[in-house]
Amino acid sequence: MPSDGLFNEERRRAILAMLHRDGRVLVKDLARHFRISQITIRKDLEILDSQGAVQRTHGGALPVQAGALLDPTLREKEKLHRREKTRIAEAAVKLVEEGQSVLLDSGTTTTAIARALKDMSQLTVITNAINIAAELAGTHIEVILTGGMLRKNSFSLVGPLAEQTLQQLSADILFLGVDGFDTRAGLFTPNLLEAQVNRAMVEIARRTVAVCDSSKFGCRNLSLIMPTSAVHETITDKKISKQHLKALRDADIEVTLV
Repeated sequence: MPSDGLFNEERRRAILAMLHRDGRVLVKDLARHFRISQITIRKDLEILDSQGAVQRTHGGALPVQAGALLDPTLREKEKLHRREKTRIAEAAVKLVEEGQSVLLDSGTTTTAIARALKDMSQLTVITNAINIAAELAGTHIEVILTGGMLRKNSFSLVGPLAEQTLQQLSADILFLGVDGFDTRAGLFTPNLLEAQVNRAMVEIARRTVAVCDSSKFGCRNLSLIMPTSAVHETITDKKISKQHLKALRDADIEVTLV
């Protein structure tokens, strides 16, 4: 019997349960929880990764849904890291001033930002997300919704019409939510059309702020949106690893931890 009182398979099942509950697991936390060595936990995660049960990352693991080819729905994403997204939204709103034009892409974190903006009045919000436009309906905020083809997974409008609309506009600040942030390669999303619209957003914004919880770091998806160097600021939670935090600061990116 192992030192933690569990057979290896029992412990791995418990790790999977924790992963699905919390959205990610860290080696150091698991070692402390099960009172075993980090070497043993790393071996557990490597075995689970080889079985296709988890996606191994530096310092831990993510659910397999975070894989490069899979595109979770907005409702599925809403269940993960709710507290972190709320705190990120509260920090994002502090960067916005009355009279500005704010650009929001689709996603659960940017939806949280839209909710946090509701009390402002002299503001224009540009978005390609129909759920964000609906969220702001009935407020004093002027909303500009791009045209385009609807992506049911994300409630976003993509394609040439969305890109052409954006090219005729200008924004003071873009809050960009991403599915993957590899500090060496850049920011990623699972969908090619979404990536093209996101690039159009970056081009018309004076300032680009990446908004994502720490589980997104060290991950890549199918489509590269832009290199890390194109980001001016990042808002994320305090669980970000020291390695990724250092990489952001080395790239001269302002970092706000919540």
